[in-house]
Amino acid sequence: MGPNGAGKTNLLESLHVGTQGFSPRTRSDAELIRFGERSARIRIEGSRGATPVDIGVSLTIGEGKKAEVNGARLRAAEQLRGETATLVFTPDRLAIVKAGPAARRAYFDRVLVRLLPSRARLPAGYASALAQRNAALKRGDRDALAPWTRQLAELGAELVDARRQVLALPDVPFRRVSGELGLEGARLGYEGEPPTLEALEARLDRDLERGATGLGPHLDDVSIAAGDRDLRAFGSQGEQRTAVLALLLAEADLIADQRGERPLLLLDDVLSELDPERRRVLVEQVQSHGQTLITATTADALPAAPAQLVRVTPGEAR
Repeated sequence: MGPNGAGKTNLLESLHVGTQGFSPRTRSDAELIRFGERSARIRIEGSRGATPVDIGVSLTIGEGKKAEVNGARLRAAEQLRGETATLVFTPDRLAIVKAGPAARRAYFDRVLVRLLPSRARLPAGYASALAQRNAALKRGDRDALAPWTRQLAELGAELVDARRQVLALPDVPFRRVSGELGLEGARLGYEGEPPTLEALEARLDRDLERGATGLGPHLDDVSIAAGDRDLRAFGSQGEQRTAVLALLLAEADLIADQRGERPLLLLDDVLSELDPERRRVLVEQVQSHGQTLITATTADALPAAPAQLVRVTPGEAR
């Protein structure tokens, strides 16, 4: 807890960088370093079951991040995701519901990478083929288009299938947690069909005119509804927040089932715009989800006594 601007969000961000190798806020490592400094270091000590875990992440302007676990250097800091699981809620995560389709595609593709490791390369592989086909379209190079069109159809069909599979995984826990948080009848749905080679070839002239591919999973969407209402357009701020929290807790359950250990939950400003009853239920939920850090301006804002209270002032957490 601490007043606004004290650094509570920075503390959660450092934990995310230290356990996942990247920031949930920015992809610029320079923004993670204090103004006027050239380097920063994060060190986290904990345990995985009975096994001690010591993680260090170093950042230097103009250089790549360096990470180590128990003294062993990792090839890339992003490999930390395979060592520890961390899920984060920040107010801007409401974009999963409120923003356009691109935000939902990006979120569920990240879930796909975490929950379906055997298909984790699909989003990046499809994006690469799409970029190559679009480049050929802009050049008007019909000869170069055929192999990329074929590859795009194959990867696109696989990606749609994987997305539908990953949506089916959290759907039941999502509906359960949403109901417990007071959002009845919540459900997820995929909006889009697998692209076919015939369909892509049939619209080739239109794609050449536009210089871009107008069919495929890069244009699909995910519906998030409650009853007969589409929460993307007709959900209140509190309902949209509840839906994002339910997605997060549903994914936490699935990760726990897969890995045999619960992920670290980082919940920043999660209690605002939730009524007292939803706050109480949320705290009951996270108490069964392993280690959770929740930020608040005062201890009174918490609906239950925390196991540990960290007081944050500028430059210090005690």
